[in-house]
Amino acid sequence: MNQLITSWGAYDLTRFPEDPRDPLRAWSAADAYLLRHLAGETEPAGETEPAAETGEAAKSVDLSGAVVVVGDRWGALTTALAEHRPTLITDSFLAREATRANVARAGVAPDAVRLSTTDDAPPSRIDVLLVRVPKSLALLEDQLHRLAPALHAGTVVVGTGMVTEIHTSTLDLFERIIGPTRTSLARQKARLIFSTPDPERDAGPSPWPRSYVLDADSGAGSGLTAVNHAGVFCADRLDIGTRFFLRHLPTGRGAAGGGPHIVDLGCGNGVLGTAAAVADPEATVTFIDESYPAVVSAEATFRANAAASTRAEFVAGDALSAVPAGSVDLVLNNPPFHSHQATSGATAWRMFAGARAALRPGGELWVVGNRHLQYHVKLRKLFGNSQVVASDPKFVVLKAVKRDR
Repeated sequence: MNQLITSWGAYDLTRFPEDPRDPLRAWSAADAYLLRHLAGETEPAGETEPAAETGEAAKSVDLSGAVVVVGDRWGALTTALAEHRPTLITDSFLAREATRANVARAGVAPDAVRLSTTDDAPPSRIDVLLVRVPKSLALLEDQLHRLAPALHAGTVVVGTGMVTEIHTSTLDLFERIIGPTRTSLARQKARLIFSTPDPERDAGPSPWPRSYVLDADSGAGSGLTAVNHAGVFCADRLDIGTRFFLRHLPTGRGAAGGGPHIVDLGCGNGVLGTAAAVADPEATVTFIDESYPAVVSAEATFRANAAASTRAEFVAGDALSAVPAGSVDLVLNNPPFHSHQATSGATAWRMFAGARAALRPGGELWVVGNRHLQYHVKLRKLFGNSQVVASDPKFVVLKAVKRDR
C-alpha cells in the first residue's frame, strides 16, 4: 500500500488485484504533479524552487463544475478529487476495480464518484477535463474525439504523464482535436499538458474502430475479418505471435455429448476465439479481457465471422475469476508480460492459475509466448506438465493438461 499526500488528504492506495508483495505503487509522479497544479501548489514536498521557474502561476483550478478524469490508472486522481464528484472514464477493468476499492478505503460514499468506461456514452458537458496520458496514442486520439463535443470555451483541459510518455505526437493530438496546446516544465520526470478548447475547431469523428482481413498465412484465421477499437493490441495488423498460434490452433476438444467450452483468455480483438468458433460452430466461446475496448473488439470480430448459431459470451474481467470452476474444455492464451506499462510475470501467472481452476479434468491450456519468457516453468509448477506443441526461433506454443489429483 502506498500513501499519496495531497491538499485534499492522505490516501492509502493499492493496485488491483491487491497483492501485499507487489512493490509497485498505485500512483505516479505524474498524478502528484497534476494534483498539485489543481490545488495551486507549485513545488513538490521538500523543494523550494521559485514559482516563476515552474512555468505556471500558483492558482488553484475551479473544480465546482463537471469534472471528468480520463485514464486514471489506479484511481489516485479520482480518489483525491472525490469530494468534487468526478466522472472516471477508463478502458481498464482493473483500473476501475482499483478505483472502486481506493475510493471505499478513503471513506467516500460510493455514489460520490461515477465509474464509466470507454464503452459508455460520454458526458454532455465537461468543465474540467483531466487526462492521464495513455500508452496508446490511438486510445488518446479516440477519447479526445469522443469528448471534444462536450467541451466549451471555458473548459479547463489538463493532461499529465511522465516525460517518457509525452511526445510531439501526443501534443499534436491535443492541438488538432482540442485547441492551442503547451506544456509545463518537467517535475520529478513528469510533465503537464495544457489545452485551450477552440469552439470553432471541429476535428470530426473518431477514426476508430478499424478492421482488416487476415491473410492466407494466418492458419486457422485466414480470411477472417478482425475488428479493432482504439487501444487494442496490434490494431492495424495481426501480431506475429498470434499468427504463429493460429497455425497450430487446437480443435476437437469438446467433452462427450456436446461442443466444447472454449475460453479466449486475454482475447484482444478476439481472432483466436473466433477462429476456434468458425472451426467448430458447436462450440461455446467465452472471450475475456481486462480491456473494455478489447472485449468490444472481440464481439465485433466474432459477429463479423462466426455463424449466428454459435454461442459466445464477452466478459470484461480479471483473468478467469468470473468463470465457474471445472466448466471449461480449452483455454487459448497469448498472455501479456506487462500490466499498465509495468513489466511483470504476475499477469501470466494469474491467467495460468485461473485456467487450471476453470478447466475440467482433462481440459487443456494452450499458450503462445516468446521463448525467453519460459512459460513452461510456470505451467509445470501449476499443472505438473507442459508440452511443446510448436516452436520457431522466437515463439513457442505450449500445452498443459489438467490432471485428476
